[in-house]
Amino acid sequence: MSTSAEATGVHFDADSMWVTLADGRVLGVPLAWFPRLLSASAEQREEFRVSRRGLHWEALDEDISIDGLLRGLGDQSHPHKDAAA
Repeated sequence: MSTSAEATGVHFDADSMWVTLADGRVLGVPLAWFPRLLSASAEQREEFRVSRRGLHWEALDEDISIDGLLRGLGDQSHPHKDAAA
């Protein structure tokens, strides 16, 4: 699935990341989906870059695609514990 949706901003509350898209939608996703962001400080979370493909936190080594968020995907860098081996 490919989308033309682009992020224009990100903000956080205690439990969630909120991504504003250029078309006006706002996506809320649990921080638990992204362990690096969950354990990061507020200052570290604010140091991100928006690109055409998604969001990037250099210091946290975190990349999140907008397509992945729209498909309901969290951190894909580690296999899920309930995934078949």
